Amino acid sequence: MLEAVWIGFAFSLGLIVRSIGLPPLIGYLLAGFMISATASDLSMPAEGTEIIHHVAHLGVLLLLFTVGLKLNVRSLGKPEILGSSLLHFSVSIILTFPAAFFIFNVSWYQALMLAVALAFSSTVLAAKVLESKRELRAFHGRVAIGILIMQDLLALLVMSLANGTAPSPWALLVFTLPLFRPLLFRLFDASGHEDLLILFGLLLALVIGGSGFEAVGLSSELGALVFGAMLAKHPRAEELSKSLWSIKEVFLVGFFLQIGIDGLPDSNAWLFAGVMTLLLPLKALLFFLLLILFKLRSRSAFLTSLSLTNYSEFGLIVASVVLPEWLIPLALTVAISFVISAPLNRFAHPIYDRICNRLMKFERNIHHPDEQPVSLGAAQVLIMGMGRTGTAAYNYLQSDISLIAMDSDPAKVAKLQQQGFNVFYADAEDQVFWQGLNFGSVQAVILSMNDVEAKVIAARKLRQIGFSGEVVSHSMHNDEANEIIAAGANETYLTMSEAGVGIAEHVKQRCFTKDVDAA
Repeated sequence: MLEAVWIGFAFSLGLIVRSIGLPPLIGYLLAGFMISATASDLSMPAEGTEIIHHVAHLGVLLLLFTVGLKLNVRSLGKPEILGSSLLHFSVSIILTFPAAFFIFNVSWYQALMLAVALAFSSTVLAAKVLESKRELRAFHGRVAIGILIMQDLLALLVMSLANGTAPSPWALLVFTLPLFRPLLFRLFDASGHEDLLILFGLLLALVIGGSGFEAVGLSSELGALVFGAMLAKHPRAEELSKSLWSIKEVFLVGFFLQIGIDGLPDSNAWLFAGVMTLLLPLKALLFFLLLILFKLRSRSAFLTSLSLTNYSEFGLIVASVVLPEWLIPLALTVAISFVISAPLNRFAHPIYDRICNRLMKFERNIHHPDEQPVSLGAAQVLIMGMGRTGTAAYNYLQSDISLIAMDSDPAKVAKLQQQGFNVFYADAEDQVFWQGLNFGSVQAVILSMNDVEAKVIAARKLRQIGFSGEVVSHSMHNDEANEIIAAGANETYLTMSEAGVGIAEHVKQRCFTKDVDAA
C-alpha cells in the first residue's frame, strides 16, 4: 500500500510538472504535501513516515558518495571556495538574524539557529541539477560543489555544538583512512563491471561510510562523501557513479517526498516561508559579489551563485536537532526555494546570455586562472567537447588534419594533454570566450558536447561572430537535431543511426568485399 501511494503520487505529479517545462522534483515535493493532506483518507500507517525518511536518507548518502567520486579534495582549500563559503555563511547569519528576531518574535537563540539553518544551500538540489546538465566538473560546478561541501562541514559542526556531544575517540581513526586506499582500489578492480560493482558502491556509501561514521559519532553524510572522495582518482570512478545512478535517483525521489510528508504548513509557516523567500535574491547577490571578489569572471560567478540560490535540506537536519518546532516552516521554505531555484538553473545559460553585458561590469581587472585562451592558431578543425564522440573524431582526423580541441572539464583536459592531445580548457557557453575568439585557419567545427543546449548556443554563437565554415554535430534525437540545425549547424547526425551504419559498413567490408573480389 505504501509503495503504491508513494510511486503513484510521485509519478503522476512528476509527469504533470515535467509537461509544463519544470523539473520533476518539484512534482515530487507537491506529491509529498498531497500525501500528507490525504493521509487519513488513504489510511496511511504511522510507520510510513519512518520508512520514507530512511529511504530519503539512503538517497542523500548515495548522492554524496557519487559527488565524492568526482571530487578534488585539494580544491576545497582554494580561496574562492574557502573564502566564499565562510564569508557567505557569516554575512547570511548577520542579515537573516534580524528578520527572524524582530518579525517572528522569537528568542535570540531561536533567531540565531534559524539564521544558521537558512545560511546553507542545498547540496541535493545543486548536485542533482549540475549532474543533469553534466556540469559537475565544469569550473562553476566544481566551485559550487566545493562551497556546498564546506557548508555541509559547517552544518555538521553546528549540530555537534548544539547537541553538546563530541565524536567518539575512535573517530580519530578517520585520519588513517588514506592508508586503506590501495586496498579499496584492489577491491574495486576485483568487483568487475556488473552486480558486484553496484554492491561494492552500496557497501562503501551506506555501510562502511554511512553506518561506520555514525558508529564513531560522526555524520553518515560525511562518511559517504569521504569514501566517494577516496575512490575519485580510480580510473573506473565514473563507471561506478553511472552504475549507482538509477538506484540513487529512486531513493532521491523519497527525499523530496518526505519533505512534504512531514506535515502541512499553517498560516504562520506560510508567512515565515514568504519572508525568507524574499531574502533569496540577497543570498544570490552576496554569492555573486563574493565570487567576483575572488577574481571569478561574471559568468562563472553567476552560474555558481544561481546553483546556490536555495535553502538546504541540511537546514532541516539542523532544525530537527535544535528547533524541532520550526521544522515544518523550514520545510516549506526549503520547498519553495526549490520551486524557484530549479527552473532558474535549468535556464541559467540563456539567462546569463541576456544579462551578461550588465554583469560583466562587475568583473575585476585581475582574473582567476579559469581565464580561457582565445587564439586557435593554425588548426584547421576545432572539436568542441572531448567525450567519447569528440575523442573518436580527433583520433580519426589527427593523421591528416591540423586539429585543436576544447573541453569544459579541467581534469579531462589535463589528462588528454598528458596523452599528447592539442586540447585546452574552455566552455562553449561562456560569453567571454566568444567575444575574443580568433579562429585563425579553422575551416570546420565539430560540436560533440554532451549537452544539447550547449550545442545550440555554440552553433548560434559561431554564426553570430561571422564563422562561415562547416559546423557539424551529433544528437540522440530528431527534435534535438533540428534545433541544432536551426541554430546554425550545417548538419547534425543521429548518433545511433550513424552507429548502425558504421557497423553495417564493417560487416560489408569484412564479409562481402571478399566475395566480390573473388568473383
